[in-house]
Amino acid sequence: MHFLVTAYDGVDNDSSLRRYNARERHLDGVKTKIKEGSHLFGAAILNEQGDMIGSVMIVDYPSIEMLHSEWLNSEPYVLDNVWERIDIQPCRVPDFFCPATK
Repeated sequence: MHFLVTAYDGVDNDSSLRRYNARERHLDGVKTKIKEGSHLFGAAILNEQGDMIGSVMIVDYPSIEMLHSEWLNSEPYVLDNVWERIDIQPCRVPDFFCPATK
């Protein structure tokens, strides 16, 4: 099942530093999840100044429970309190956008 995950960084003075410190571990994990086929697409959300303030990802997990247990429970941006709010919505990616979802 596909999910749209929109995660918003904290707005305190140290939020950018937490993101910077966790970024390499986050990206390494995402690269692994892409190879496994569970992460289809992602992007940073930017503010008007071009600073990263969150993330959006389209992921593929059998259930929302597995999304949490196989990813979010070990995601560095979650563990290091980078993401303050995470919205998760089911979605459907058409085959022509991502042949791997067939």
